[in-house]
Formats: sequence, C-alpha cells, structure tokens
Amino acid sequence: MNMKEESNKPNSLYDTSPSHTLLAKLPYPIEETVSDEPDSTPYLQISYNHGPRSFKDLPFLFIFLLFLLSTFAFGIFAFIHRNPNYSTLSSFSFNPNTTSCVKSSVSTSSSSNLVFVSLNFYSTNSPYIVKDLTWTLVATFILSLPICWLLLLSLKHYTKHLVYASLPLFILIPIFLNVYWFVACTLSSTCSHSFPLAYRILVLVFIFLIIGVIVWILMVNWHRIELTVSIIGVASNALSWNLGLLGVLPSLSIGLLVYYVPIVLFMVFARFNGKVVPKNLHGGEYDCVWKEDSWVPAYFTLAILTMLWSATAMKEAQVYVISGTVAHWYFSKEDEARRRSIRTSLRNAFGTSSGTVCLSGLLVCVVRVVRSAVDNARQEDATGIVNLVLRCCVNALLTTFDFLNKFTINFAAITGEAYCSSARMTYELLRRNLLSAVFVETISSRLLAGIVFVLSAIYTIVVCAILKGVTNLGSDSYLVAALAWVLLILVLAFVVHVLDIVIDTIYVCYAIDRDRGEVCKQDVHEVYVHLPISRSLRQSITRRTLVV
Repeated sequence: MNMKEESNKPNSLYDTSPSHTLLAKLPYPIEETVSDEPDSTPYLQISYNHGPRSFKDLPFLFIFLLFLLSTFAFGIFAFIHRNPNYSTLSSFSFNPNTTSCVKSSVSTSSSSNLVFVSLNFYSTNSPYIVKDLTWTLVATFILSLPICWLLLLSLKHYTKHLVYASLPLFILIPIFLNVYWFVACTLSSTCSHSFPLAYRILVLVFIFLIIGVIVWILMVNWHRIELTVSIIGVASNALSWNLGLLGVLPSLSIGLLVYYVPIVLFMVFARFNGKVVPKNLHGGEYDCVWKEDSWVPAYFTLAILTMLWSATAMKEAQVYVISGTVAHWYFSKEDEARRRSIRTSLRNAFGTSSGTVCLSGLLVCVVRVVRSAVDNARQEDATGIVNLVLRCCVNALLTTFDFLNKFTINFAAITGEAYCSSARMTYELLRRNLLSAVFVETISSRLLAGIVFVLSAIYTIVVCAILKGVTNLGSDSYLVAALAWVLLILVLAFVVHVLDIVIDTIYVCYAIDRDRGEVCKQDVHEVYVHLPISRSLRQSITRRTLVV
C-alpha cells in the first residue's frame, strides 16, 4: 500500500534521478528567482480547481442572454404580426382609381409548380446517381466511426510507424492523382476537347510545383519529426482516456443547429412584416412591390449577430470542455475514477464559467468580423496611405489578440478564473517557466492533416474503384467518390481538431507542473521538456544573472 501511494504522488521537478535530468537543467530555481528580484511580486500557486467554482464574467453572460431573449421576443412578435399577403404578392395589381394595390380574385401557384416540375425532372433524369450517392454517403459515415477509432488507436500505440509510413504517401498519392487525371482527360475525347492540351500541361506543372513545396516543407522540418511523433502519441493517449469527448462535442454541435432553427424561422417570418405598396415605374406605369417594416433590417442584424456570437461561444465552450476534461485526467491519480470529468467540465462551461465562455466567444466573433472586413478591403484593392496604415494597425491588433488568446480558455477551464485573469496568469505562467506563448508544435497539426489526407485519399480510391465495377454511373462515379472523400475528411478533421486542443491543454498542464515543481505525468514531461524555450526570456534571465 505504501509503495502504491508513493507511486501516485507527484514527483519533484528537481529530482536527481536519470529520468529527471532534463527537467533539472533550468537556469535557476523558479521560486528563488522570483523572490530575488527586488521588483517582483509574489504569485499564487496555480493548480487544477477540483472544488466548487464561483461565477465569473457575469455581465457578459447577461449581455448574451439579453441578445438571445431580444431575438426570440422580436421573432415571436414577427410571427404573430406577419402579413399573409407576402406569399400572394404576385396576385396584387395596381388600381388607378384607388391609387393602391388590390388583390385579384385569380391567384397563381407558379412557384410551387416550378418546384414540382424541377423535382420531377431531377428524379426522372438521375435516379441512379441519387440512390448510389445516398448509399455511399451512409456507408462512408458508418465506416468513418471505426476508421476514427483505428486512427486514434494507431496514433496511441504505433505513432512512429504510422507517421513514417504516411510521409512517403504525402508525395506519392498527389503524384498518382495528378498523373491519373492528366492521362484520363487525355484519353477522353470529351475532356480533351473541352480542356485543351496546353491548359492541361499548365495545371499538371502547377500541381507538381505544389508537391515540390510539400517536399521542401518536409525537408525543412525533418529534424522536428521525432518530437512531433512523441507529442501526437501523448495527446492520443490522453484522448483515449476520455473517448466520451468524441460523442459529447458532436452532440453540442447538433444542439447548436437545433437552437438555430427557431432563429432562422423567425428571420423568415420577419420578412412577412410589411405591406404591399405601389411603385412608380418608368413611363407613368405602376407595379406592386413588398415594403418591409422599418424594424425588420434591425432585427436581421440582431439575429445574425446572435447567431455568430452563439457559434463562437459554442466553439469556445467545446474547447473549455476538452481542456477541463484533459486537465482532470492529467492532475488525477492513476486509479482515480474519471467518469464524471466530462460532466463536470460541461457543468462548469455552461454554469459558473458561462460568462467567461460568452466573453471569449464575443472577442473571437469581433476578431473574425474585423478580419473579414480587412480581407474584403484588401480584395477591393483599396488604395491610399491611410488605408494601408489602418490595415497594418488592425492586423497588428488581431495578431496581439491571437497571442493573448492562445491558451486563455484552456487556462480558464483548468483553474476557473475569469477571462482577463486567465489571459494575464497564462502569460505570466509561461514567462516564469521559459515557455513560449506562441509556439507549441505547429508541425503536429500539419502532420495530422497529412495523415487524414492520406487515409481519406486511399478510401476515395477504393470507393471509386468499387463504383466503377458494380454500378453504371460512368463518369459520375468520380463525383460520388469525391463527396464521400469530403464527408470522411470532415469526420477525421474533427478528431484532428480535438487532438490539437488536447496538445495545447497538456502544454498548459505541463507549465503548471513546472511552476509547482511537480511531475504529475512522467511520460508527458519526458516529451514536452524538449520543446524550445523562449529565447527572449532566456536572454533576459542571462542578463539578470550577470548583473547579480
């Protein structure tokens, strides 16, 4: 029993055992340095908050609820006060005697007939592609679940083998697909006639240039592959202990879509609020048009902003749930039950920390809107020195926000602190421990994306071969296989997105361990200790040491 308790206790960061030699190579003990500086202020010991948490950032929760209630209240008002004449606008005509629009006795149903004719045309001309496409997508979605499970299992136990086996395929599969489409298009009379040889050669060379860039990226980052393999393995192990996340997060996304349904319906009914009015055309002629009430555009703005804020808040809530669950796994003992970790994270995300989630979602929403406006201005080729300076300033502010927001929501999920406190304490935590607030391991995301591309491409090739052999789709089989590829890559990309958040969360947990002088997960420290430290902090420490 004593030996078991000793094994569960966090190890000291400055243990002299061989497994801790790298951890002991700090330039100075963290707490002694902080106390030696004359202008330093004492800092709180950071740890995972297992106990009850207090509500944070409540004003932003109230603002979000105000937006939400206003959207639903005005939507209900729009539904009750809708004008049924909107759907029969084509039956109105101008009456010169009354100088107003009156409804004629004969109504048309051309729109419904048009829809019926189009659906009938679609169903009679392409029954085979609809049937085969439906079955292919259903089979792909069902098969994507065991594929995701096998991918996670392989990344956990055979990370190195999977990565090094996939690296040559990063190059070979694009080369094969590039040559295949060129040869197939050349042999097809229809394709070769509509796509001249000069253009085909140009596209072929362009794709080969992209493949060359991929080769160059792999060569430049080759020395970091081994570290990336270890980081992915650690993150996959953490996610394998919390597989419930892969079911909870899609459920939250589905809940968001269900939540969007009444708002979209309210926006549709808002267009019914207005009246039919005459419009003076050229030559003294009049026509009947629909004039919306003055409040309808404002309601559209409110509803769209509410939907955007809800989307970013839900995204931040998902990050919060992942971070809280992984942090609970990281700081818990090996034999401690983890069944309620996801439930606790959900309760915190939509309970005590809901204001923090709303604030983070609001900031992310504002940043995305501003970035979209800047991109649109760039595409419109706005000239002038003022526009250039404003664009540079906005880009600098957005970059600063990305820098500060990098680990803020992860830290808030771990400690339960408010958003601003989490941003400040995260920066100070990483700064004290010589860790970069910008760099974790960016190549891991690219490597995982490459593995997803390889798996989905192999699946697509197999699906295309099966469709060619057992169906009569002909060239339409390429379209069906491409849609199956899109579906599979979306499902696998979701798993990669979760792994990226797990990597960031473990990085913050590792920084907290270093700050406390403990080792809660030995295998994590053996990997994350090899991450590069901040050069600026190392230089400032060296200068302080020389001065002392």
